[in-house]
Amino acid sequence: MTTFDKKLQQLRNDLVTQGERVYQLALQAVECYFDRDQAKAKEVISGDGPIDRVDVEIERASIQLLGMGETDEHRIRSVLTIVKINNELERIADCGVDVAEVVDRYGEEMKERVHATFRVMANSVMGMVRDANRALADLNVDLAEQVLGFDDTVTRFKDEIGLDAEQKVAAGDFTVSFAFRLRTVTARLERMADHCTNICEQVIYLESGKIVRHLSGGWTATELPG
Repeated sequence: MTTFDKKLQQLRNDLVTQGERVYQLALQAVECYFDRDQAKAKEVISGDGPIDRVDVEIERASIQLLGMGETDEHRIRSVLTIVKINNELERIADCGVDVAEVVDRYGEEMKERVHATFRVMANSVMGMVRDANRALADLNVDLAEQVLGFDDTVTRFKDEIGLDAEQKVAAGDFTVSFAFRLRTVTARLERMADHCTNICEQVIYLESGKIVRHLSGGWTATELPG
């Protein structure tokens, strides 16, 4: 194994570890919202610091690899993929922090019961974060494609929750402020799902060389080279 390959493998391992770190933060953010747990929310917020630090470390290591003069297309593609996925993971963590900040600021006031679809949506998004990281760890194109298939479902969940909140505001069951914060949280969950699809598109690109993010008419199944 060449020096480049050893450094690349270590970088991939660091990225997968970062993905697990981000998943745990996102999961804790969702749990603190369900539980209205302000102490846990503060843990989520403080947990973003190490993720930001590793984000910078991975980016710097990627630049060093690209500076080694490698010419093999797949190796170069691997580094570029790591850079892009690293950014997506950091954005997922940011979304988790946004959710936790809602709880930290307003947890004691959050008495309303949200639509049951919210928990289904949150669980679906956490599954996407988990599986996107697994697809990355194993370079599993099939799993990456499964994650992509959930994106539209998450958007439908968000729309259903939003409509229910509007109806409850009109009926006096929700305050406007609570509905506004719920909208913020569901929007952040949807963004997590979007970042997961971006990660999986990069996994597909790495393994097949096929760029699926700009296909007209949306995503379709890839055809891998024989």
